[in-house]
Amino acid sequence: MGVKRSLQRGGILLSLVANVLMVLSTATNYWTRQQEGHSGLWQECNHGICSNIACQTTLAVTAACMVLAVGVGVVGMVMGLRIRCNEGESLRGQTTSAFLFLGGLLLLTALIGYTVKNSWKNNVFFSWSYFSAWLALPFSILAGFCFLLADMIMQSTDAISGFLVCL
Repeated sequence: MGVKRSLQRGGILLSLVANVLMVLSTATNYWTRQQEGHSGLWQECNHGICSNIACQTTLAVTAACMVLAVGVGVVGMVMGLRIRCNEGESLRGQTTSAFLFLGGLLLLTALIGYTVKNSWKNNVFFSWSYFSAWLALPFSILAGFCFLLADMIMQSTDAISGFLVCL
């Protein structure tokens, strides 16, 4: 059972890192930078003066997907903590994996939309908030795989526990 616990701990740690990176990325205004300033999902700053960005469809979809990805990622992490802390209950890691994979899919959707929107602009460069969101993606997916593998180990252990094993 040591491998299962290690995978669960790793999944929790990976999802925590992914959630921190997603929250940091969503909350900051350094998704792109240009000569006059920088902008994020919510505000644009020019010459040190920040103002709210007018509603744009692509940007609104990106922001909504980012917020949903954070929410789904936090729910997945809490479910993983519950699985890890309640060993006696028959909680399944597949649902946790599904939440973490869904968070990764929402994050990927947001990032692709933002990339398509801004990659054609001249003198606009992606900045650290954007890259921290891309960095959160593999952490979220790896966390999902950790819980999926831990669940597979638990299922195989339950399946063979009724058989007599002779060496």
